[in-house]
Amino acid sequence: MTTIQSALTLYGSPLSQPVRAVIWLLLLKKIPFELILMNPGSKGEIGTRNPNFLKKNPNGTIPFLEDNANDVAMAEAHAILVYLCRKNAWFDLYPSEPAKYTKIDWYLHAHHRGIREASLAFFAPNVRKDLVFSETFLDNAKKMFRRSLQSLEQGWLDQSRFIAGDSRSICDLAAYVEIGQLRPQFTNLFDFEPFPNVKRWLDDMAATDSHDEAHTSLTVLGDISVKAPGINTIKEANKRGYRAVMKLQSCYR
Repeated sequence: MTTIQSALTLYGSPLSQPVRAVIWLLLLKKIPFELILMNPGSKGEIGTRNPNFLKKNPNGTIPFLEDNANDVAMAEAHAILVYLCRKNAWFDLYPSEPAKYTKIDWYLHAHHRGIREASLAFFAPNVRKDLVFSETFLDNAKKMFRRSLQSLEQGWLDQSRFIAGDSRSICDLAAYVEIGQLRPQFTNLFDFEPFPNVKRWLDDMAATDSHDEAHTSLTVLGDISVKAPGINTIKEANKRGYRAVMKLQSCYR
């Protein structure tokens, strides 16, 4: 695998929604970074439960970012997104004025018990072979996701083009990697016809720079609405997603 000389090292896999949000931000801003592929839940050499990785990140989660130039290491996608925007003054995606960034923070803090349920309810049961979910758990996750999607439809996206206003922000990136993965052109796991505002927003986000490269892994994974993908398909999706990211980054050097 190609290594790019960069101050940033990102640990994760392209099929991971939170990892994909960070990848998309860095591609969007044309910032080189080294991507270290990780195997979620594994104790193997590149596993997130490997002792060496747990020394870096005791929670064993991805994404995990190392900003080597500033001696910063951190986990949690939303914290990473905010850090990168503040550090680089990307005020188009995370404004400096409290009156503007407050709504972004509001969404990001609500995300994990709302829109994030998309992955737990629909994606993970088909792709994360290492996890076991009860029917009650899945049913509750689906209900939580639908309620949150309805809030986006009738509240946030009924008042503005994007979630926190009339221009896209990091909360749109965070939301799209969860919601967008369920679209027919990707995994085809959810019907968005009853949500016209969400559908319009999904199209707007899909037109964002670097969308296709950041979501290559989902294109490879394909429609999984009828049959769950095999482990080889999942591995290939992550590998080709990695290669798409590396290929685009080669233009930054």
